[in-house]
Amino acid sequence: MRPNSYQILGETFVVIWDDGHESYYPLEALRRACPCAGCSGEPDLFGRMAGGGPQRYRPESFQLRSVEATGNYALQPNWADGHSFGMWTFERLRNFCPCEDCEESRKWAASASPKPPGE
Repeated sequence: MRPNSYQILGETFVVIWDDGHESYYPLEALRRACPCAGCSGEPDLFGRMAGGGPQRYRPESFQLRSVEATGNYALQPNWADGHSFGMWTFERLRNFCPCEDCEESRKWAASASPKPPGE
């Protein structure tokens, strides 16, 4: 799945996917979920999370200046506060879609996944 088009519309980032689905991401939610190592942390060699401590946001932290395509696999938002490190793979961005249909699909997928032994 790939975006056919995307645009910033007020306080929302809109993506039209190649399957016709439309995703509307509130900018604040998108920024707070930034996948970069500085915001979300990253695992060390032992799988422990390092970094990704509390962030200090300003009003411009939630203003999107532009979005650039990165290769054939991701979009990179450029925020008004200068933050431009988090690349959203198409898969991750689609999985983050806040619409009711996508939320239902995630719930269904989670309930259908096999549970590890002992749970």
